Parts: sequence; structure tokens; C-alpha cells
Amino acid sequence: MSTSKHIDRICAAALALALLLTALLMHGEALGLQKAETAAGYASRLFDTSRVHTIDLVMDDWEDFIDGCEDEQYVPCAAVIDGEAFRNVGLRAKGNTSLSMVSASGSNRYSFKLEFDHYSDGGSYYGLDKLCLNNLIQDNTMMKDYLVYRMMADFGVAAPLCSYVFLTVNGEDWGLYLAVEGVEDGFLQRNYGRDAGALYKPDSVSAGGPERDNAPGSGQPPDDFTSPDRTDAGTVPGPTGRPDGGGDGMPEGFSPPGGDFPGGRGGPGGGMGSEDVKLQYIDDDPDSYENIFSSAKTDVTAADEARLIAALKALSEGDVSSSVDVDATLRYFVVHNFVCNGDSYTGSFLNGEQSGHGTFQWKGVATYTGLWKNNMM
Repeated sequence: MSTSKHIDRICAAALALALLLTALLMHGEALGLQKAETAAGYASRLFDTSRVHTIDLVMDDWEDFIDGCEDEQYVPCAAVIDGEAFRNVGLRAKGNTSLSMVSASGSNRYSFKLEFDHYSDGGSYYGLDKLCLNNLIQDNTMMKDYLVYRMMADFGVAAPLCSYVFLTVNGEDWGLYLAVEGVEDGFLQRNYGRDAGALYKPDSVSAGGPERDNAPGSGQPPDDFTSPDRTDAGTVPGPTGRPDGGGDGMPEGFSPPGGDFPGGRGGPGGGMGSEDVKLQYIDDDPDSYENIFSSAKTDVTAADEARLIAALKALSEGDVSSSVDVDATLRYFVVHNFVCNGDSYTGSFLNGEQSGHGTFQWKGVATYTGLWKNNMM
């Protein structure tokens, strides 16, 4: 034990300093201190848009991987990004109809996903856990995705970062791709910090919840439903899903999530998708929302389930402002309707694959059906 006669004064001074620092951290903004931005390390590296970046995929048995791309199974590879190697990365083809389109056209230029933490917990590219590489083969300009992502960000929507990369495989040219930040932990941390909440990716064409028939809006395609023939360049649907790309993309008589779009013209109340994907309150049983909870991209607790159901119930009763970040959601809808994007939450299939497609703002919990309000989810 110290016998210094000054020990009491030193302890008192240390305690006072600790209390002062605590007060500054808690009330710094009110005192004029600026809040530090939580910028992810990858944002200023791969997503520096002033140049075209390079990615070289290094792996054995590339031909076998390409032949099995439609299985969407991860395989290990090394990714050399701007000359820096990242090993033991998970690689798979990505897409739905776009994946089958590549195969049917006789091409092997698939879109890909790189998952840095697939084989090693905590693996990342400077904080980025997943990266999408989009082949852009349906866009002769190769600029539409890039421009819309940038438009969303400039309009205040939490959109994925993106940049152009020239892809090579084992040193051989594979072409120009758009690298897009995956909407997972890195994206959530960058945009929402520790209050991100849970992330969900419900299947828009899954029945979900209680057993249902194939009635319109049930979440299952009708028995006579067939996918459009998209193998010919002349029949690739435009932004609205029509072969000619026509239509204004704006539902008539728009109503908020949970309501109906007259005529079934897409959106949360129309188009294809189960009640849970369309943010409709069913009951208080979590099993009724299996399509949402089983598709969670983050760990979900019973408390998370209860908060989401409570928010859906409030929404069904018309209490929108208590659960929805109205301003951010409207910004999302404005951009998607302005560019007539049918592959979105206001589109025919309620596609929620990425923030550029289907993630909009709800308060407190990030989901592919929205981001929910703080303290609500």
C-alpha cells in the first residue's frame, strides 16, 4: 500500500478527470464537439471511384467451378485486390434469373460474390465481409447500376458503395465488372454503427408463414406461371419488367407499406410476395413469419422477433411514424420510381437483394423489408 501523503489528492484528481471525460463523451455534441465519422477502411480503398481497380481471382479447377456455377456453392480462392492478396476467400456465382440467363446464352461471364469470412471467422477486406461483382451484361452502357447507386447515396439513402474493377482469373482477362459492397455486417456497421439491429432477407416468392394456396399475392407463383424467356437480347426486360422497358414505374394510387397497390401493380401490397414480405401483420406467433426470421443474415433473438412483430402490428393499425423512418423511406422510393426500377421493393416481385434494389429505411433494425426505428426493433 502506498504511503504517499499525496495519494488522496492524486486519486481525487483522477476521478474528476474520468468524470469530465465521461461527460464529454455523453454530451459532446451539445457542447459543440463534432461526432467522429465511422468510416470503414475499405471505403477509401476499393471504393475509391477515381480509378478502375483490379481484382485477380486465383484458384485451381476454375473450369469445374464455372461448370457448376448454377449450384451457387462456395469454393475457396484467393483474391488479389489492387495487388494485395486475401486468401481463403469464399467465391460463388450470384443471381437468380440473371444467373440462368448467362448459362442459357452460352456465356461463362457470371456475376460473383466474394465472402471474406466464409471460411475464417473475422475474415474481411479492411472491414468488408462480402463483395459482389456484377457482370453488367444486360446494360450496354455498363453505367446504369453505378449511376443509380451513386444517385441513391447523393439523395441520402443508405446505399452500397460501388466502383469499377477489371477482373482477371489466374492472370487471364475476364472483363470489366462493378464491385458492390455487400449488404451485410460491414454495410450495417458503416451506415448505422452499433445500433444497426438485425438484417433479414426474406424470399419474395416464398409462401412464408401459414400454409397458403397459390392465389394472387399468396407469395407463390400461380400454377400456370412461367418465367419470361430472357435468353434473347431482344427480350431482356427493361426497368419495369416489360420487354420494351416501357411504363412509368410509378404505381397509381400509392399507399404506404401494408396497403394495396390498385390493380396489383407491385409494391408492398401488390405483386408477388407473401404477407410477411409485404410487411403485413399476421398474428403474434413468430412461426407465422418464418420466411423473415429463417432468412435473417444476422443473429436474431426472441426479443428481435417480438419487436419486429410489434412494429408490423403498429404499421397495420396505421401507426407509420412510430416504426418507419418516413423521410428515408420516401427518399428510397423516389429514386427507384424515378429510374423506373421494377426489380425493387415497389416492383412486381418485391426483390430485396440489395440496398440498391430492395432495402429501404425503417428505424432501428436493418432488414431487406426495411430499417426500423431505434428502440422499436
